[in-house]
Amino acid sequence: MDSTKQLRWVDPRPATKDEVERVHGASYLATARRDVASGATYLSTGDTNISADSYSVALLAAGAVVGAVEAVVRGEAKNAFCIVRPPGHHASTHRGMGFCLLNNIAIAARHAQKALGIGKVLIADWDVHHGNGTQDIFYSDGTVMFFDTHQHPLYPGTGDASETGTGRGLGCIHNNPFPAGSGRKELLGVFEDRLVKAASRFKPELVLVSAGFDSREGDPLGQFKLTDEDFSDLTRVVMSVAKEHADGRLVSVLEGGYNIEGLASAASHHVRTLMTSGTVKEKA
Repeated sequence: MDSTKQLRWVDPRPATKDEVERVHGASYLATARRDVASGATYLSTGDTNISADSYSVALLAAGAVVGAVEAVVRGEAKNAFCIVRPPGHHASTHRGMGFCLLNNIAIAARHAQKALGIGKVLIADWDVHHGNGTQDIFYSDGTVMFFDTHQHPLYPGTGDASETGTGRGLGCIHNNPFPAGSGRKELLGVFEDRLVKAASRFKPELVLVSAGFDSREGDPLGQFKLTDEDFSDLTRVVMSVAKEHADGRLVSVLEGGYNIEGLASAASHHVRTLMTSGTVKEKA
């Protein structure tokens, strides 16, 4: 029997101007709209391919994550997986880069705080690349904890362990860089140890996951060695953190993953693990 038939699929709606501007500056958004409308093939602020529909699709991707967070916070679902592209974790307040136009997970985190009564949010990022945009947005915030594992050195070259936040955000940024060839021992190890301990101190009310499957073995853009089973175990860790501190509230968001067969297989293992608690799937 196809277990995915048990899932509830939800069609997304575009993120609104107010939702997007909680994270991104109006001048950058105007630039992105202008780049797309001009017929350009690259975003002028960074190395992001664009086409005629890129901005409208980016709004749908961000809106899908906002909708998933609404469903989870309101108790309509325990957790959700957002199958969205373009990804988002490289986009900062004033710049799109690295395939990303809008920072989907940051927009959703701010929506949870500003519109849904959530205080503290944990964002865990297991993409093979450092989520520099997400880090930049919340670096001095203090209400969002950012926990990242990534291959180093690799694009975009940020994410040193010494980058821990500033001001109210000091100690809320947790970077875990690893060399090429790292896998289960290193990545699952820090999730089971450092993430669990940091979350116990921070006590998030909502858990969000930047689920990049380019950290799987065989991906053309990374050299990590995670297997499908490792992603299942990583999912169990973040689910346990959500259960312990956030009444199980968890939303994961697709980021990277460029080996299509590997992406499909790893994401399926992730979703089947989430299904032990019930899942809504948002697609854009």
